[in-house]
Amino acid sequence: MTGSPAATSTVVRVRVNGRAIEMLVPVRLTVAELLRDRLGLTGTKVSCEMQVCGVCTVLVDGNPVSSCATLACDLHGSEVLTVEGLARGRDLHPVQEAFMAANALQCGFCTPGLIMMAVALLEDHPGAEPDEIREWMDGNLCRCTGYAPIETAVTVAAARMAATTAPPEGDQ
Repeated sequence: MTGSPAATSTVVRVRVNGRAIEMLVPVRLTVAELLRDRLGLTGTKVSCEMQVCGVCTVLVDGNPVSSCATLACDLHGSEVLTVEGLARGRDLHPVQEAFMAANALQCGFCTPGLIMMAVALLEDHPGAEPDEIREWMDGNLCRCTGYAPIETAVTVAAARMAATTAPPEGDQ
């Protein structure tokens, strides 16, 4: 075999929760490892490491991805949003508030991935109906709560988000 050996590291330029990051990373480093181990953003959890459970869901350029199965080097030029980036100061995102109000969490391990998937859903489909909510949330496994409180939380969040983006009465 001729030529140079394959690169083992690469520079990644990415925005994470609005913060510009430039870092030399091993080419086999996952997004979950980058977030948790290199950036200290431990809200993103890892469970199955096979893109099956949804626990590690983050948004990349607005789309939900499994951070356990996505390579950090593939993030170059992207915008990443994690559960830590949802709140504005002390004000929680409406999805976070709804999960608390609906008791849609127990042990909390799956909660960040569920919240990120719900955020992606409501950004794409603000008026999501129960069937659509169940379909979107289907790839996220929860062993504690059952899914009724999760569906309720997403429905409540959708209503709250719609109320804050609706034009004032009389401006229609």
